[in-house]
Amino acid sequence: MGLVGIKLDQKFTHDFEVSREVYEGFINIFKDRNELHTDENFAQAKGFKSIVMHGNILNGFVSYFVGECLPLRNVIIHSQEIKFSNPVFLEDNLKLEAKISDIYESVGVFEVSFKFKNESGSSVARGAVQVGTLS
Repeated sequence: MGLVGIKLDQKFTHDFEVSREVYEGFINIFKDRNELHTDENFAQAKGFKSIVMHGNILNGFVSYFVGECLPLRNVIIHSQEIKFSNPVFLEDNLKLEAKISDIYESVGVFEVSFKFKNESGSSVARGAVQVGTLS
């Protein structure tokens, strides 16, 4: 199986921007045009400063992190959990902070706990992803 390069409590960070391209790409692909995500007046009437980004954009960032930023390339996501605590807005810059929280060497699986913080340092989401290695 081989978890070369993966160590318990190993930490990683990666920066992401919720750019207009990311936002529009998400809408174009998934067709989620809910007013909270697309109508400034609606979002403000609900107490938000602006339209709220789709939470699943962060899931995409996690997928990118697992597939492109970890020291192993031969991996597959087994499961993923994310909890949202604060809204994310267009043009927000987010920092992903991730840590290897469990390793199951005998089956070639490890777990990564993560959180996203915005520019002001507030947590916007946290979760965990279980990653397996491919033979």
